[in-house]
Amino acid sequence: MRVASFSVETRELRCFVTVAEELHFGRAAERLDIAQPALSRTVQKIERRLGTPLFVRSSRVVSLTGAGAVLLEEGRNALDAVDAAERRTRRAGRSESGRPGLVLVTMAGVFGELVAKLLDAYSAEADAVPVEVALVHCGVGEPERMLRDGRADVALLHVPFNSFTGLDHEELAAEGQVVVLPAGHPLAAREALRMADVADIPGLPMPRWPHPDGTYPDGPGPAFRDGTQLLQLIGLGKACAVLPESTRTQLTGNVVAVPLADAPAATAHLAWPSHSRSLAVAALVRVACGL
Repeated sequence: MRVASFSVETRELRCFVTVAEELHFGRAAERLDIAQPALSRTVQKIERRLGTPLFVRSSRVVSLTGAGAVLLEEGRNALDAVDAAERRTRRAGRSESGRPGLVLVTMAGVFGELVAKLLDAYSAEADAVPVEVALVHCGVGEPERMLRDGRADVALLHVPFNSFTGLDHEELAAEGQVVVLPAGHPLAAREALRMADVADIPGLPMPRWPHPDGTYPDGPGPAFRDGTQLLQLIGLGKACAVLPESTRTQLTGNVVAVPLADAPAATAHLAWPSHSRSLAVAALVRVACGL
């Protein structure tokens, strides 16, 4: 979606997305701090402008139409792009030289050698700009969120944990996956496990990491945002998790990482917004592809 040619204003789009997330006009109005009648009129205005209903309304339930579901996904992407543009512009304005540095975000401890190699190679480039590395000590989805909302210019993202919708990316490396278990669990003594062994371990549910929009997938496992919290709960025997093998460096003595023999490889991808025109980002990507 090209925000500049979209017939719905950013303020109106935020109103629609909030209602679509809450599926309740009253709660959405509270989030937005506006009157509910004004919010209803805004949504009706969007529907008239687009020529299609976005919600199915009844006395008890509000649900999205097919067109509404499409606008929710596209609208989130558009709002992310607007927010990201504002953040990156402000950062550029604060640069005294007019050539702001890059912010690269990655999960702490994951593919650490690759990141160090990339930074060393890029720093040798004649036109290299300073690179600030943001190390994320939380969930696997946080680097993607930081890239999408403009807090980062490039990110090291991982398959199968991240989505690349609206992003360009290049695969850089691959590694195995491990299941992280409480140190005293019977399966922790095994040299290797298979995915079927850990699909439904009694009492050790898999965590539910948030999507880039902050919502969580359905499932019985606990919802997490903080990786430190997750490792603590694994150590207490309350959960388990499948993670890239290089996360071993972050583990404490009360948890154990066991290789998964049949798990697909976790691949590291350097990702950046598909609309980026930054020469510095292009140079970093070129260096990364040559590693």
